[in-house]
Amino acid sequence: MKKTVKQLVAEANSRIETLSVEQAIGLHGTDGVTFVDIRDVRELERDGQVPGAVHAPRGMLEFWVDPESPYHRDVFASGNRFVFFCAAGWRSALATDAVRNMGLENICHIDGGFGAWKKAGGPVEERKPKG
Repeated sequence: MKKTVKQLVAEANSRIETLSVEQAIGLHGTDGVTFVDIRDVRELERDGQVPGAVHAPRGMLEFWVDPESPYHRDVFASGNRFVFFCAAGWRSALATDAVRNMGLENICHIDGGFGAWKKAGGPVEERKPKG
């Protein structure tokens, strides 16, 4: 049977931890906590970014998390708590569920994503295009 994106996101949300934007803002800058921005680089350049967040584009995330992948990034083997986010919380719910299935622990995502973060007054910095 066909599933909609809303159904997939709802299923993911039933299996993962979701932080309110206020909880996420409270964790920002805490030792042992890594924020992971899965938005496209064009979104970061257009809308800004959370200071100190690791950019892990959604299309590469599983490859970067997997220690057996040639694309593995050491940050994902740090043992830190990971707070994933996207623009509105849908992609990050799916991403958080995917890496949970891969065995990454101590993970969550932000309800409402970067949009909610900005609206709540969370810190944002400009991201300039590389080049």
